Amino acid sequence: MLENYKHVFKLDPNKTISDAHLERLCESETDLIIVGGTDGVTQSNVLDLMSRIRRYMTPVALELSNLEAVVPGFDHYFVPAVFNTKDMKFLHGMLLEALERYAHLLDYDTISLMPYLIFNEECKAYKYANCEPINRENMAYYIQLIDKMYRQKYMYIEFSGTLAEKELLQDIYETKTNVHMIYGGGIDSKEAFDERAPFADTLVVGNLIYEDFEAALNTVIRS
Repeated sequence: MLENYKHVFKLDPNKTISDAHLERLCESETDLIIVGGTDGVTQSNVLDLMSRIRRYMTPVALELSNLEAVVPGFDHYFVPAVFNTKDMKFLHGMLLEALERYAHLLDYDTISLMPYLIFNEECKAYKYANCEPINRENMAYYIQLIDKMYRQKYMYIEFSGTLAEKELLQDIYETKTNVHMIYGGGIDSKEAFDERAPFADTLVVGNLIYEDFEAALNTVIRS
């Protein structure tokens, strides 16, 4: 799904976006819109946001943070698996529950596991998933676990609200071999996006949409 996608907007169904802003996002040159959030995600607000996005041609995927909020009609579904969690339910518990509920309905070509490494210890997702710290001493082992041992297709490097240092992203990017690396967190300008673009296969712009819409839209412009 993400192999040829460089730029992604991530929309939180629990946050408000006007029709005018949504139209401009969907008609920009972004490669994909992902719908997902940490809390307040319901079937109602997911369905509402998806139906609004579906007026346009932009591909749209759902990140499953709440199985009660799963709705049909997305182009793809990503199931998060937090690899630096202390709690196994955040590693594969949601996937198991999804299979229990929806195995008879699933088209496995449209669903992917999304391994996460959550770095920002102050962010909501880190605390919610009961994560263990990742540092320069142990991060290579997490990357090798996902890339070489589990041979996963994707690896999401999550900084959530904090901008990763370019040097750190470069180290991660040069450590991995085959896995498709996604970076998200703290992108607050086109400059921040462009500086990190060489060190990730896909970059996600999320909170900036709600903090400075014009700056978020500007990240799509290809240099």
